[in-house]
Amino acid sequence: MDRDTWADAAVFGAIAEAGGFTRAAARLGVSASALSHRMRAMEARLGVRLLNRTTRSVKPTEAGERLLASLRPAMRDLEDALAELNADRARPAGRVRVTAHRSAAFGLVLPRLARFAETCPDIRVELVVDDGFVDIVARGFDAGIRRLPSLEQDMISLRLDDGVALRLVASPGYLSAFGAPATPADVLGHRGLSYRLPTAGSLYPWTFERHGQTLTLEPPQQFLTNDIDMLCEGALAGLGLAWITAHQAAPHLASGALVSLLEDWCPTLPPNYLYYAGRRHLPPALRAFIDAMKPA
Repeated sequence: MDRDTWADAAVFGAIAEAGGFTRAAARLGVSASALSHRMRAMEARLGVRLLNRTTRSVKPTEAGERLLASLRPAMRDLEDALAELNADRARPAGRVRVTAHRSAAFGLVLPRLARFAETCPDIRVELVVDDGFVDIVARGFDAGIRRLPSLEQDMISLRLDDGVALRLVASPGYLSAFGAPATPADVLGHRGLSYRLPTAGSLYPWTFERHGQTLTLEPPQQFLTNDIDMLCEGALAGLGLAWITAHQAAPHLASGALVSLLEDWCPTLPPNYLYYAGRRHLPPALRAFIDAMKPA
């Protein structure tokens, strides 16, 4: 295989993984027009269309998917080979691409990044925040952070915490107007802010737990969102009751902007895990990132 064919295959793989010419061009350090021209020349030479192009997205055709499925193992092997060479360096270098849900991104990853940047200055971290389920291998991620049971199968995982406590909150203004619920059943008479799960599309259940007793209620539907930060902002604006994490709630409870309700009934979310695909040789940059994420 000649050098141009290798280069074309790498370009196609980058465009397919990035989902567009602009994002791929930014990663490769070239112009989007240059990538588009190269892809058209490659398709003309092969006599087959590899990418379907629209004004909003670029996706592989059926032929492109078959080629991409063959390329991925080869690209992984090449990355592993380069990682072995890189292991001889005095300190790890390269890029680590991670997907994490919003709560973990802000509560677990971000607090550790400043120290990580000091100890591993040659590693570039790309953190993609996504609350939905993500196939990290298909999407080109090195690692993901999700809660059980949302982990992908056949992955190596590392437990990062013991779970995150939830808080049922409302603003003082709302409580002054509508009163505070005294029991879990009382919330059914209140306005509620509910979270729609990005992948499943269903509403996150309102579950109360105390002394081994669990009570699950139909989520109120006065306000729905797929963004956990919007739940907090809605509660601050006086829209109604909302479940948010203890991490989100802490500064607003301290300032008095929010009030915590039914605290002895508040559940804890499942633990967060960092997970990644097993490889013969774990890239030093990824290994360094995993070490940095380990609980103290």
